Amino acid sequence: MLEAISSTAISTAQAASRATEAQAISPAATPAMQSGGDVGFESVMKQVTTDAIGTLKAGEAASISAMQGKESTRRVVEALMSAEQALQTAVAVRDKVVQAYQEVVRMSI
Repeated sequence: MLEAISSTAISTAQAASRATEAQAISPAATPAMQSGGDVGFESVMKQVTTDAIGTLKAGEAASISAMQGKESTRRVVEALMSAEQALQTAVAVRDKVVQAYQEVVRMSI
């Protein structure tokens, strides 16, 4: 029974990993770009935010599965490293946006 649960969890994790890898390989294939519409700053930021939130949720789910004994340690470490990288990227982007705003505020009219 435990082997069946483990193999199901591993195959689910592998499918999720393949989907994440496919997305990482072609990040330019966002829905806005596929439709041929104009890509604005807002849509790009929304997509990046959605991807970061999804990565963080996947890391949390992997951690919970590991605590239940359904996930391998290797997969958990990969998911957490990916979540950490997404969080660091989000913080860096936030810092740059705040810095740009402060520069605009300091400009004389």
